[in-house]
Amino acid sequence: MNKEKRSRIFKLLKQQNPSPTTELVYQSPFELLIAVILSAQATDVSVNKATKKLYKVANTPETISELGLKRLKTYIKTIGLYNNKAKNIIETCKILTEKYNGVVPKDRIALESLPGVGRKTANVILNTAFGEPTIAVDTHIFRVSNRTGIAPGKNVVEVEKKLLKFVPDEYKKDAHHWLILHGRYTCIARNPKCGECMIFEECEWKDRKKHVKA
Repeated sequence: MNKEKRSRIFKLLKQQNPSPTTELVYQSPFELLIAVILSAQATDVSVNKATKKLYKVANTPETISELGLKRLKTYIKTIGLYNNKAKNIIETCKILTEKYNGVVPKDRIALESLPGVGRKTANVILNTAFGEPTIAVDTHIFRVSNRTGIAPGKNVVEVEKKLLKFVPDEYKKDAHHWLILHGRYTCIARNPKCGECMIFEECEWKDRKKHVKA
């Protein structure tokens, strides 16, 4: 895929959604951090239902630490892998309180040192909470990048590096959200909605015409 075609794709995505953002509900970088930790192998809808109740009683490292592991689990038990996630959250809150004065660090290495935070989560925080032009690659973005030809790669790190290289600078800050939403609602894994796709003409997927209903 050439530079001009990529530019047209992101221009179209911007026209459709000028101010994209995460579907996770949050009011602070810390609330976003906890929501993203919970979102691993879980839907944003399920996370939002849990955090809506949790954040009413505890939405800082200190207050969640005061809840303790057992009570925290009662708020997130509807989410997959909640036992392990609860342990990571309690430990993360402890580190944030003791090492960062309760503030989420604006630094990749510091973020990735927190329990339950990997490269993808760190990228989401840096991009969504702090406005940095990072691109977190999840299953949706990995699929869209490979299927369309925007940034094909064998693994998420390879796709991330190619996206950072190929996405025009003017679109880089919002690229993560455009691609994830496109993958979540249009370029879905099974039976992609190619007939409704606004970037159909620019897409280089060889099978896209097979998914246009007559």
